[in-house]
Amino acid sequence: MVRSSRKIIGGATAAVLVMGAFGASAAAAAPGGKEPDSAGPRFSSGASGVGDAYFPYAGNGGYDVQHYDLEIRYTPPAPSPAPLEGELDGVATIDLVATQDLDRFNLDLRGMEVRAVTIDGKPAVGIEPPLAGQTVEGAAYWHVQDDEQRAWELTIQPRPKLKAGQAVEVVVEYGGTTTRPEDIEGALYGWVTTRDGAMVASEPEGSMTWYPVSDHQTDKATYSFAITVPEGKVAVANGLPAGDPVTADGWTTWFWDAPDAQASYLTTASVGDYDLRDTTTASGLRIIDAVDDGLTPSRLATTNASLALQPEMISFLESHFGPYPFNSYGAIVDDDSVGYALETQTRPIYSSQASQGTVLHELSHQWFGNAVSPERWQDIWLNEGWATYSTWLWNEHRGGITAQQAFDNWYAPARTQAYWDFQIGDPGALGLFASQVYNKGAATLHALRVEVGDEAFFEATRLWLERYDDSAGTAEDFQAVFEEVSGEDLDGFFQTWLYDQVKPPATWTNAG
Repeated sequence: MVRSSRKIIGGATAAVLVMGAFGASAAAAAPGGKEPDSAGPRFSSGASGVGDAYFPYAGNGGYDVQHYDLEIRYTPPAPSPAPLEGELDGVATIDLVATQDLDRFNLDLRGMEVRAVTIDGKPAVGIEPPLAGQTVEGAAYWHVQDDEQRAWELTIQPRPKLKAGQAVEVVVEYGGTTTRPEDIEGALYGWVTTRDGAMVASEPEGSMTWYPVSDHQTDKATYSFAITVPEGKVAVANGLPAGDPVTADGWTTWFWDAPDAQASYLTTASVGDYDLRDTTTASGLRIIDAVDDGLTPSRLATTNASLALQPEMISFLESHFGPYPFNSYGAIVDDDSVGYALETQTRPIYSSQASQGTVLHELSHQWFGNAVSPERWQDIWLNEGWATYSTWLWNEHRGGITAQQAFDNWYAPARTQAYWDFQIGDPGALGLFASQVYNKGAATLHALRVEVGDEAFFEATRLWLERYDDSAGTAEDFQAVFEEVSGEDLDGFFQTWLYDQVKPPATWTNAG
């Protein structure tokens, strides 16, 4: 992501207890309270979050999603001065496998109404949230949305209960009015309604604003999309088209398939007045760009020049990091602004225009953040530091300043103590997109390169990407890979650069 800096309020936000004011539904969904089953297994509720300290209710426990099939029908807002609201109707078919004996489990869903739920074709009954300890007979579901605690939980009680290892198909029919939801910082995210459609950019946990999901990157899945919009509108999602669009009775359905494992925050289904451009690189990679026909001439010129460099950029990054990790690439450039760009998998989103540096940044994320995701949001520097450092490498490749000069330019200016107090290894939920995460993150990587040498640095980088491909890792995992390749003890290095609240030495040495 490329986002303008915001004021950071304190450090890490306090973690919300899973059992707090969320009440009976949270108590029902939280782990514990096992009950014996006559057949032998001990059933319990799947956790209502994966345990991320920054977003306690994001994601869910007790199962592993394999695939989402999303059927969406979307009506954009009427022309101004009508309210900036759309209407979305969806059917989400979710293939999942239980990882424990499950009495009930949760999905994340915010701002939408649940209309029906089936489990392997058998309907569940919608009920009011039960009181703590209350027994619910038969298959049922209930939906609690607590904006204060950022807990938006659809709880499903399957009957019969699910045994560990059992595969099941869950179908959720849902819908409602779309608006312009905001993340924890107050920035637009998720399904952002625009006058001509929607910009869909969901980092960190905004996918739940438009489909039921286990909304955390530790539960990656594959996706397919069927997006129906008024005739003349274009709907663009991840991956490749799955057949030609079909038009009937004034509506057009666009089909997309994303067969590579994907974190939920990287999904998109943007709708607008797009010009679709379909090209193929010399190596055979298909690039599909969707460019809004409302861009101003100057922004269109900047966008066209930047997107034309995508094949060269891919080849350049492949030379450093290994093969491009997915089946396609491209861009979605919208004239309606959410104020940032986002590395949605295979097809990043750009607001108003796509500049060269931003295109390189979001492309780098396909390796760092998308193929390998941060297991905890506190490790976001592994996304943004790498994407920023990749732009340093690209600028050097194009004849600009070297990576060392970029490091020097970052290091040299006098900064306040508050700048150095900020810990990029634990920035807090309100600090995910602080400038230090990007720039000090990049400087950390360059200092690491100086410490271990070029050969070990790039060998360890490729090993990191290979070992954790289609998965997620932590800063500790990253350090272990670099220690394995370099043979060095890097505890002091990572402590200083990620956590110590002092200015690090310009050139790191073991004695430093």
